[in-house]
Amino acid sequence: MQNGIFAPPAPANEHVYNYAKDCPEADALVLELARQSSAAIDIPLVIGGEEIRTGATGEIRAPHDRSLLLATYHKATPELVARAADAAVAARAEWSRMSWHARAAIFLKAADLLATRHRQVLNASTMLGQSKSVYQAEIDSACEMIDFFRFNVHFADQLYRIQPELNGGHTWNRLEYRALEGFIFAVTPFNFTSIGGNLPTAPAIMGNAVVWKPASTAILSNYYLMRLLKEAGLPDGVINFVPGDGASVGGPAIANGAFAGLHFTGSTSTFNAMWLEIARNIAGNAYKGYPRIVGETGGKDFLIAHADCDTQALAVALFRGAFEYQGQKCSATSRAYVPRSIWPAVLEVLADFAASAKMGDIADFSTFMGAVIDGKAYRNIVSYIDFAKAHPGEYRVAIGGDCRDEPGWFVPATVIETTNPLGKLMTEEIFGPVLTVYVYDDDDFDEMLALVGRTSPFALTGSIFANDRRIIEAMETALSDCAGNFYINDKSTGAVVGQQPFGGARASGTNDKAGSVFNLIRWTSVRSIKEAFLPARTWDYPHQRVPGYRPPENIG
Repeated sequence: MQNGIFAPPAPANEHVYNYAKDCPEADALVLELARQSSAAIDIPLVIGGEEIRTGATGEIRAPHDRSLLLATYHKATPELVARAADAAVAARAEWSRMSWHARAAIFLKAADLLATRHRQVLNASTMLGQSKSVYQAEIDSACEMIDFFRFNVHFADQLYRIQPELNGGHTWNRLEYRALEGFIFAVTPFNFTSIGGNLPTAPAIMGNAVVWKPASTAILSNYYLMRLLKEAGLPDGVINFVPGDGASVGGPAIANGAFAGLHFTGSTSTFNAMWLEIARNIAGNAYKGYPRIVGETGGKDFLIAHADCDTQALAVALFRGAFEYQGQKCSATSRAYVPRSIWPAVLEVLADFAASAKMGDIADFSTFMGAVIDGKAYRNIVSYIDFAKAHPGEYRVAIGGDCRDEPGWFVPATVIETTNPLGKLMTEEIFGPVLTVYVYDDDDFDEMLALVGRTSPFALTGSIFANDRRIIEAMETALSDCAGNFYINDKSTGAVVGQQPFGGARASGTNDKAGSVFNLIRWTSVRSIKEAFLPARTWDYPHQRVPGYRPPENIG
């Protein structure tokens, strides 16, 4: 029983450690990396709190060292997906009625566990399984995940406090934020452990129960998150962990009559296919209601520079925005428009950065870039570089381009100049460390500004560089529909929970802003309640009870 209005602790962004040599955090992480590298673990499904091993398994290997086997995981069958859906529906009955502060306490405890003794477990599993550098892992699997836990509790508290402002005479109006009727299907990507954790837990905070399909290339870190949530006190069945092949998990989950919502991050094509299948099921009256569909998909994120800008800052933004985590961020800078007058100086700085940035084993904390996630991604990225090399009249590889697939999937920081602002490399999502630059004549700035929005179907992130405030205002206005997250004199990556809610529109998703109250409202079904303290006791209207009253005749 809740006899009080409880306010959760005020959130603050988690401190980012720098992992300098011989510091306690670095020493602890080195030991954890060694532990996880020493023996492969066996990862089961977790359904209703029960660990299930199907015998049909897949392998998890380090992308930067393909000889290093980290884990084997068991794959779900359609029958087990149905069982997970049933477990979620059963858990929802009690979970959605649990007091709000009790649910919140679980995720606040999870944040504290992750900030302390689980921190290096999640960092190491992300570094090894997803080939993230130490800094990229720290800001993702530790800090951002902690921030999601703490800030989502804060945002839920804000949402619950939104109540009707007025009450009529002798009445009390209130809003109840109910969990959706059924289960939420969370489909999570490989590139951010924090997204892997946020997509199932954000709906759960609001009282929903979840079936969670992690990306096959991020199962190691995601499994450790699942164990963390169990330790934090999450009841069995609230989140059900079902790794497996997309068709074996996604199809049965969406076809289930209890399906109530999709929380998705992944490719635009996959999201489109799932939306279409949901629509077909709606047409066949498969569901109790209309499922909520929330998705963050692809991007072809831009940076456009004006000649009047800080060229050193521009070069840093291009390099970090395009090449941190091997360009495998939905927000990564993939296309740039740079004035001819400043491009030689910018390119020289980029070349210096590329020559200095180490690529290799992430266990070396001085490494800037690890490997791309797997062979499929490697071959796709290389195909774009090969296309550029095969069309020398349209493209020139200015930096990088020499890839190798031993001992892992290594693609260096690659900068490609193009003479065609509407060519293949300027319009298609590559999802790797390839930055394509169109060098424009300074006098064509207005033309370039208009071209940016027409070049790509996506609208996720974008950045501009300029100094003159009038130019900045003109760019901000012209590009208003081109990016859900817009950066002025900064790189196109690095949204922080509580500071920049994240999401884009057009072909980049539904723009429901992860890490905000706008996302959490999607996982509720609001019930409006009116309680009358003095209800009416007669059926007729007051004026009809006046002595001598007679209805008017011949109305109309």
